[in-house]
Amino acid sequence: MLPQYVALGAPSVALPAIGRGLAVPFGATAWILAAWSLTSALAMPVAGRLMGRWSPFRVLVAGVVTLAAGSALAGAGPTLPVVIAGRLLGGAGAGATVIAVFAAVTALPGRERIRALGIIAAASATASACGTLLGGAVTAWLGWRAVLAIPVVALPLLPAAWASRRSFAPTGGGEPAGRFDVVGAAVLSVLAGAVITLLQAHSVGLPAAVTLVVAAAGALAAAGLWWRVRRTPDGFVPRRVIAARGFLPAGVIGGTVFAGYYGVLFLAPSLIEQATGGGALEAGALLVPAAACSVLAGRLVGTLTGRFPGWRISAGLAALTVVGVLVVAVFTGPVPVVVGTALTVCGFAGAQAVLVGLAPELVATRDRDTAQGLLTFLIFLGGGIGPAAVAGLSGVVPVPVALAVLAALPLAGLVLSLTRRPGA
Repeated sequence: MLPQYVALGAPSVALPAIGRGLAVPFGATAWILAAWSLTSALAMPVAGRLMGRWSPFRVLVAGVVTLAAGSALAGAGPTLPVVIAGRLLGGAGAGATVIAVFAAVTALPGRERIRALGIIAAASATASACGTLLGGAVTAWLGWRAVLAIPVVALPLLPAAWASRRSFAPTGGGEPAGRFDVVGAAVLSVLAGAVITLLQAHSVGLPAAVTLVVAAAGALAAAGLWWRVRRTPDGFVPRRVIAARGFLPAGVIGGTVFAGYYGVLFLAPSLIEQATGGGALEAGALLVPAAACSVLAGRLVGTLTGRFPGWRISAGLAALTVVGVLVVAVFTGPVPVVVGTALTVCGFAGAQAVLVGLAPELVATRDRDTAQGLLTFLIFLGGGIGPAAVAGLSGVVPVPVALAVLAALPLAGLVLSLTRRPGA
């Protein structure tokens, strides 16, 4: 899973160079992060529903191959639309890979599952944040195209997964063969895509007519999703899963925390470059201490899970994220940016370990893979909303104001943790 999380952090430090290389506004480069997060999130429920047709290992192989192909296309893309197309394809492969790995993890007993999720969370946060250093080094020495192609290294790692393929045994919690709700998957995808697009409409210079069309498509998709859930209880979004006590609050809280983290990660390298006058490599190096905090957060959350209920831990993680975003918004200089990023890294790593691990405990065994895909979709969708919101607002209001607005998302997650109390 490490290469795909590097794919989130490494391009963030290369965005200024990408904007200059492709002759596009900096705000438009937010699509490079948002596109990956969007299709990654959308692929997760699809992979969860397909787990009954394919074994988790087959899903893993398909995901890694798609991840590598999309990253190669992004690295070779001559224009921003081609680069974004590659990132969309690579993100879809990344989402399938995540669900395949989580399928193996969620088959473990409770304490072992939390420990494994803590390891994955620490590794993913370290990779995404340390990706800035790797991205800075690769940008300085090989250019920004090599940064976008980094996830291709996941392909040679497949033999290691093949050696332990028994860990990816079928879980029995996937969609039965012969049924797949294409309409439900389509309306959910259109709705998520419309939200991300509308948030960035101003920053990418989307014409008013196109913006209205996207808004209308999003509204129709929302209505269609509501109708589909009511009309087809066992469809792509099963009613019994989303109605499970604590399911939707857990997804929304995780999404707001991820939005805060990825929104800060989008801006942090450019803010450091502006403050220090250095380049991508210096910005990446300064963000390494923030990345190191993820290891501590992953281990600490694993310990706290046995002592405190999930809602208290999620509330604390959301509060850390709020404070981190506000530190970056209010204070100037590289040190506040690093400190604020470190706080959001802790929230990101902890939320992934705590909230993703809830899915198997909230639903029946037969719905486990479906619930895992949908819950992870809600959480990772926030990773696309965060950069999109910051990029869209930055073209209208000053960056500190944009970050202050971003802080409202994890603040809503904090309130939701205290009032809805997600947990098994």
